[in-house]
Formats: sequence, structure tokens, C-alpha cells
Amino acid sequence: MRVAIAGGHGQIALIIERLLSEAGHEAVGIIRNPEHAADLLVAGGLPLVLDLESTDVDTLATDLDGVDAVVFAAGGGPSSGAARKLTVDRDAAILLADAAERRGISRYVMISALATDDFEPDSEDVFQIYLKAKSEADADLRRRELDWTVIRPGGLTNDPPTGTVQVAESTGPGRIPRADVAAVVVEALVNRRAVRQQFELISGDVPIGEALPD
Repeated sequence: MRVAIAGGHGQIALIIERLLSEAGHEAVGIIRNPEHAADLLVAGGLPLVLDLESTDVDTLATDLDGVDAVVFAAGGGPSSGAARKLTVDRDAAILLADAAERRGISRYVMISALATDDFEPDSEDVFQIYLKAKSEADADLRRRELDWTVIRPGGLTNDPPTGTVQVAESTGPGRIPRADVAAVVVEALVNRRAVRQQFELISGDVPIGEALPD
């Protein structure tokens, strides 16, 4: 399987790339900064230098030639302002879906965030705009005929992976290691789990292979 990952230099994305490579698959990390290419190569990924905020659907679709599935793991980053929450967390996710459809790629896994639909619609707070951007990107993906999966993890940590999680339509507050989120993404991709399903994800006591819906 050849998987393209938007936000290919992110912490979760680098783990996904390593896990896919170790399992005999090919991971293509979409990155904006060419200086990040070396880190992708170390993780087992192949770098594709492309700025999702400035490219168009035709260019991206061309670069996805030969890809079997896409993952959206990009984000404007904690220090970015409200504008980039919309152009990255929402618009780039929608662009990736448009390009996947154009290229005939049916599998799309979205890494979203916990409780994104609870945003305050009239707020100008950056975090609320981030939640709004994620919620709107998720809603756009759900309306498509793609084989989508929307994963909404809780607070992310750098703790070692546990291999056990809690999956539910609504989990309530919780945290989860980035490595466990990455493992859930790979499980969903490799074994085609949770197709056309959305769920929240936090640490729990169920092994990942058993926790994901079929």
C-alpha cells in the first residue's frame, strides 16, 4: 500500500511513516519545508515537498499518482493565528479530499480532534476557530462518497504507546499518546477498519485491534 500523509513532518505523521514502512508499505509525507525531508527518510517515509496552502487541486492530484490512501495529519500549529486554522486545518483537508476524488483514491483517514462540534460559532478565540475548522473539515469529508474514517483523539501526549485505547462516539475528556493515535491510523488503513465511521479516541484498556469497529 502506498499512503500519502499531509503534514508529513508532524509528530504523529512521522510515527505513521515508521509503522507503515516497518509493515512493508510505502509512506509519502507531504511537507512544506524541504529541510524536513531528512527526518522523513529516517522514519522510512518518502518526502513530497508541496505547500498545501498555495497549491491547487490539479497539482496535488498529479502528485498523488500511484497512491492508494491518504491521511490528513496537518495542522496550523499551536502558535499560528486564526487565519491558518482555516487555511490548514479546514481548507487543506478539503483540498486533499478534492484531489483524492480527482485521482480516484477512495480511502481517506482524517486525524481530527476531540469534541470539535462543540465550538462557539460566534467566538473569535483562536481555539474556538480551530475547533470550527476541524468540525467543518470533518463534515465536508463525511458528505463525500469516499471510504473515509474520522478519528478524533483527545489531548495528545508524548508518552510511550500503550497499545490500548477507548473508542466511542463520545468518550468524554481524556488524553492519549501520539504513538497510539498513529497505531490506530495504521490499523484503520492496513486492515480497512472503521470505514465511513467517525469516533473519539482516548487511552483505555481495549487493545487497538479489538477497539476499532469493522
